[in-house]
Amino acid sequence: MRKIGLALVFAAAAGAAAAQVATRADVPSILQWTPEQQARWYPDIESVYRVKVIPRGPRVQPLPKTSRQIEPTWTHDGKTWTVDEYMRAYNVSGVLVLKDGKILLERYGMGRKPEDRWTSFSVAKSVTATLVGAAVQDGKLGLDQPVTRYLPELKGSAYEGATVRHLVMMSSGVKWNEDYTDPNSDVARSGAPTNEPGNPIINYLAKLPRASEPGAKFTYNTGETDLVGFLVSRATGKSLSEYASEKIWKPYGMERDGIWVVDAQGHERGGCCMSMTLRDYGRIGQFILDGGRAGGQQILPAGYARESTSKQIDNETGGYGYFWWMRPNGAYDAVGIFGQSISTFRDDRVIVVVNSAWPRATGRELSAARTAFIDAARAAAMAAEARPATAAGERGA
Repeated sequence: MRKIGLALVFAAAAGAAAAQVATRADVPSILQWTPEQQARWYPDIESVYRVKVIPRGPRVQPLPKTSRQIEPTWTHDGKTWTVDEYMRAYNVSGVLVLKDGKILLERYGMGRKPEDRWTSFSVAKSVTATLVGAAVQDGKLGLDQPVTRYLPELKGSAYEGATVRHLVMMSSGVKWNEDYTDPNSDVARSGAPTNEPGNPIINYLAKLPRASEPGAKFTYNTGETDLVGFLVSRATGKSLSEYASEKIWKPYGMERDGIWVVDAQGHERGGCCMSMTLRDYGRIGQFILDGGRAGGQQILPAGYARESTSKQIDNETGGYGYFWWMRPNGAYDAVGIFGQSISTFRDDRVIVVVNSAWPRATGRELSAARTAFIDAARAAAMAAEARPATAAGERGA
């Protein structure tokens, strides 16, 4: 990720940290957790923040393991790495590699077990965009409908003329300062409670001026990802957790209930902080790769999954879809700070999931090391496919 991309992702963390509601007085900002607190609370976020549950259904989508498990090695920064060395060096709690829906590599660290969830930070944004697609398929939402149709309190604001599509492309045209180092930036101030009726983030966004025409310019805006969450809830008449359960968790067969952190008013953060198991992160990636079908039904409109994970606007880092990042290595990514990602190589049908507890929210060296692992995992997956099948064939998970 180029320098501007790192700054944007790190700045987004500030807004994420401000909106969570701690259940205990001794919980520091999530950006300042020690390594010990990360290891304890990332898999158990519900013990320190207010959350809602995303119920799973009775069926679990299988992810069978192949008999040809991979053990990639690669060179990065002048050193040869193994998976275990990478995981120890970068505080990685889990890596998962899928090829055609089958597990080629699954590894855990930091004391994590397969049934343990892990918080996602901004990976949640990509799930929120997926729920936008589900609402379109249900006839509840239109990508080219004005935002004010669903959020009438924004009438007369700079959001007049902006569409749902503009929001999920981060191109509303509304002026926004996402500078984490500036205490007066929008991202630092937007979550502050007020005495006004309604939600503080909606009230704050309604007062902002316009900087450009809708659709003309990419501007990373954490506040608007939460705004999309409100929009989906308004359009569907359901909470984000209810809708995610109905459209993804139950029909696709997630193995464990999900967790979604809520704001002070009890609304799920559209831009942050879902928790799920490592395999369920893989199932999110597979659901999108398979075109948004689940339980024999088309959950997303035909073509929406590809459209949302293809470049819709230039963002100076490779392109941006609908809350998905495009990468120079050919992947499209859902990305969260402190080392969370779902990377998908569409043509290869390879998915690489990484969950971590980096010592910093982001950093060039941290991201470069992860990219080196992801590229090595992809190469090993493709090499394994090219080898002749063994007599044993494949075994179930």
